[in-house]
Amino acid sequence: MEISGKVAIVTGAGAGIGAALARRLAAGGARVVVADINAAGAAEVAASIGADAVAVDGDVADERVIRAMIERAETEFGPVDLYFANAGIGGGPGLDSTDQQWTAALEVNTLAHVRAARLLVPAWIERGSGYFVATASAAGLLTQLGSAPYAVSKHAAVGFAEWLSVTYGDKGIGVSCVCPMGVDTQLLHSGFDDPDHAADAELAIKAVTTAGAVLAPEQVAELVVAGVAAEHFLILPHPEVLEMYRHKGADYDRWLAGMRRFQAALRG
Repeated sequence: MEISGKVAIVTGAGAGIGAALARRLAAGGARVVVADINAAGAAEVAASIGADAVAVDGDVADERVIRAMIERAETEFGPVDLYFANAGIGGGPGLDSTDQQWTAALEVNTLAHVRAARLLVPAWIERGSGYFVATASAAGLLTQLGSAPYAVSKHAAVGFAEWLSVTYGDKGIGVSCVCPMGVDTQLLHSGFDDPDHAADAELAIKAVTTAGAVLAPEQVAELVVAGVAAEHFLILPHPEVLEMYRHKGADYDRWLAGMRRFQAALRG
């Protein structure tokens, strides 16, 4: 997959990994639609890129907004070649999470991917090419201490990306799934904040920051673009996640016991 000359949409691109991705794609010769619910953030990132980027604001889990992004890309630059489903939210704590918190996490972290693929894949099949990149999380391969909605919705995002690859991979559709641990973004620092469940929020953040290095968004963007260029399905900015995943699959009960010990140590 060559990035130069391609048209890309990046959601959650008003800051963090999405902003770094949009800038890195543009630097590689792509033209980019910068999408975010934060209109000011999206506009600022697009302006920093210049003529090769336009901003679209709105809830990227809303099918009407996704259609608007695609239409804007086609009007400004041409048919969409790459879609980066990067927007994400933290969600609630554990069993105390409300239905609203569960719904919000599933909408943004999972169903936004489904709706985008529903609109894009048929045209990609006709053209014989297209590429879908899902930003999930190491939590989608392992788990997320302190936040059930985040853990479950990110597992679902990984599962959907796998399904897309299996179903359409022999029809010219590329799929990558990005699963980082800690990245220096607003999600890490305040995405799990909940004044009614401060202990769970603290646990969620500590679980990430103590498990490995916290990377800069620009580092992640560089690795994502390299992974897409190589057409790797699983992109792991933190390589140690693969070993953790292997341990989980090799002995699930032992892994669960280890995670309980890790949780107890963090709470202690």
